[in-house]
Amino acid sequence: MAPGMNLSLFNTLVRRKEAFQPIEQGKVRLYTCGPTVYNFAHIGNLRTYIFEDILRRTLEGCGFQVNHVMNITDVGHLESDADDGEDKMALASKREHRSPWEIARFYEEAFFADTKALHILPPTCVCRATEHIPEMQSMVQMLEKRGYTYTVDGNVYFRISKFPTYTELSRRNLDELIEGSRVEIDPRKEDPRDFVLWFSQSKFPNQVMQWDSPWGRGFPGWHIECSAMASKYLGEHIDIHCGGIDHISVHHSNEIAQSEGCFGHKWVNYWLHGEFLVIDKGKMAKSAGNFLTLKSLTDQGFDPLHYRYFCLGAHYRSQLFFSFEALTGAKNAFEALKNRAISWKLATGKGGQSDKITQYEQRFWQAMADDLDTPIALSIVWEMAKDASLHPADKWHLIRVFDKILGFDVEHFARPELPQDLDELVQQREQARHSKNWQEADAMRVQLAARGIQVKDTPEGTDWYYVYKD
Repeated sequence: MAPGMNLSLFNTLVRRKEAFQPIEQGKVRLYTCGPTVYNFAHIGNLRTYIFEDILRRTLEGCGFQVNHVMNITDVGHLESDADDGEDKMALASKREHRSPWEIARFYEEAFFADTKALHILPPTCVCRATEHIPEMQSMVQMLEKRGYTYTVDGNVYFRISKFPTYTELSRRNLDELIEGSRVEIDPRKEDPRDFVLWFSQSKFPNQVMQWDSPWGRGFPGWHIECSAMASKYLGEHIDIHCGGIDHISVHHSNEIAQSEGCFGHKWVNYWLHGEFLVIDKGKMAKSAGNFLTLKSLTDQGFDPLHYRYFCLGAHYRSQLFFSFEALTGAKNAFEALKNRAISWKLATGKGGQSDKITQYEQRFWQAMADDLDTPIALSIVWEMAKDASLHPADKWHLIRVFDKILGFDVEHFARPELPQDLDELVQQREQARHSKNWQEADAMRVQLAARGIQVKDTPEGTDWYYVYKD
């Protein structure tokens, strides 16, 4: 792979690319915001997880040992990030007439089925919010001791005026944060921009998911969950924290305030954020009702890897405009690459153009090391695929190297089915060989070659693959 490659990442905190330097040599502590499991993940959500998977694969390709922690939000995430509305788990429970616990497990399993289908590597550690309530309460108590909180009617609030650098990540002023909040403001708050660490009182007193606490029976605020779980499994200083750009102004800004307020020092070195997937009506969102799931795509005849390829065609920091026409283009490109890769695998002879192989590897890694530039990396893949001077064996070597980042699992590519007439011709040729009718078998080989099918005779029988003229 590329041990020692100088990796540059765009850090939202400073709004520029920075050379990546881990806290501990050879190791990376990576935290990624996981799903709120009240519904199926939509393909906009999944775009973020694909970007984070590419990041992890690139880090590992650079020789780092990655400790990747991801949370499962199964309580505490209200309809609005700004402490407004009902808990999403409670809403799902009412909608589907099942307990919040059943809802959580069902959609958690559905989420991981989607990520598996997309060849997203499983995190090193998956932690559920409902299983870390004591850690959250301990963190709130520490913030109390440090003077960052106030309590009204059993609700514990973080006083952001005590944290002067609150807007450092978002680059928004505090007045903008008020203007962007809901009209209905929690009357218990000293300042509408303060946020809840623990709810003992909410507009929905019959919340099923509640726990005893020093402040009253209730449930945690959404933001405290990530800080408590990330610090439990990664310590008080983290290399990289990822999520979607919609988390910058509220969720991630709140995470920084409460974490650094608790620990007394910088919490995360690099913040990475993925852009939106956009459709004609704007950003894809469950609340807007304009979302597509992975099943929506497979029901239309697309493979999950067609969507993965589609996502890699745009940089993670660029908006990606979705249409079925664009996805069809990605499907065609992916299938063409897949068929080529199968032909390289089955071709006879040996390669050995080491200089050219090295050049392609270096260029691919330079693209990935430049803030995960997957569009450039894919263009290099296609340049290699069409390079007539490279032997198929060399191409097969290179696509396997590239695939450690791309995540298509080329080793398990299966050939598409032959059209019936070509399949019958292959079978007829096999019968001619068994009858030692070599002239007829050769004539059929020529017919197949004219249709783009190369046959390969093996002790087990006739094999075949598509041939592309580079």
